[in-house]
Amino acid sequence: MQFSEVIGQENAIQQLRQLIEEERVPHAMLFCGPQGCGKMALAMAFASELLGHSPLLRHWNHPDLHFSYPTIKKPSMGSEHQPTSDDFAGEWREMIGEGPYFSLEQWMTQIGAENQQAVITGGESDQLSRKLALKSSQGGYKVCIMWLPERMNLTSANKILKLLEEPPEQTAFILVSEDPTRLLETIRSRTQRFDFKRIADADIEQALLERRGLDADTAYRVARLANGSWLEALNALRAGNESQMFFDLFAMLMRYAYSKKVRELKKWSDSVAAFGREKQKRMLVYCNRMVRENFMYNFHAPELCYMTLGEENFAKRFAPFINENNVIELTEMFEKALRDISQNANSKMVFFDIALQTIILITRKK
Repeated sequence: MQFSEVIGQENAIQQLRQLIEEERVPHAMLFCGPQGCGKMALAMAFASELLGHSPLLRHWNHPDLHFSYPTIKKPSMGSEHQPTSDDFAGEWREMIGEGPYFSLEQWMTQIGAENQQAVITGGESDQLSRKLALKSSQGGYKVCIMWLPERMNLTSANKILKLLEEPPEQTAFILVSEDPTRLLETIRSRTQRFDFKRIADADIEQALLERRGLDADTAYRVARLANGSWLEALNALRAGNESQMFFDLFAMLMRYAYSKKVRELKKWSDSVAAFGREKQKRMLVYCNRMVRENFMYNFHAPELCYMTLGEENFAKRFAPFINENNVIELTEMFEKALRDISQNANSKMVFFDIALQTIILITRKK
């Protein structure tokens, strides 16, 4: 993979290239930044540079490149078995073969585990130690890219800490983190941190024009809606994507609530309650964003709104019902529901409560 395949991030690319040119590559690096900014893409391109762009990298099976990532325990695994990345190597190569921009949700779907908690186990750390103790097969660097290191359990984290304290010769660790605050302070202190910014809207827009063949207006809208995330841009393009489903459910909730159709609202809450908890949480985040966007739409300032064409068409009639008289309570309602779902509350009760509260809030007169 070449740096030219990374969306935007010119300053970051220049910084990383300089490290290689000046032979100042740290033994442990921590790549941080918002989701979809290209941290993993930068890590994979950097690793490719270190490994001399070997043909073996074409399918990401270079013997001196090791990936580590969160896994789950499948029912078929023995009671004593600790899952490792090798158990899911096929699924991993299939996913990264489609591109270096992906999310934990995509990975969980890839391995068929949307409702399970993925972790990096102590067994994974032991396996990495054994692999990295071997000499480089090509006589150069050995590179380990650990995706989402904050998902290490305590046993794994302590073992990785020891590995970082006494790194094998000519080995580069790249930890790609969404939430570095969850890492042990002792691990953070042994890495050189790189903070990458969101991708500029203009870079996303240009990539959409060149790589996806969009027309100028659609590329502009999608780039603004993506809010610096190539992942969000891709999600917006997918036919029948999850955001479209969430939009339909949001619009349905508001229409039923305005008409005070309690029976339909009960069916609505039951259908949403059937989702997995992670999907429920994503929907609640989406609903809260729609509250914000519809409220801002009332100010007639297009530069403040970030909506698809379908969302904007809905807002033309619906936006007046989100106003200073209810916007705070609606926002707090969705935020509370998100906390409740995160704490394993009964989802049928949570979503039916949302339905009933919405009736009161959007039918309230100014």
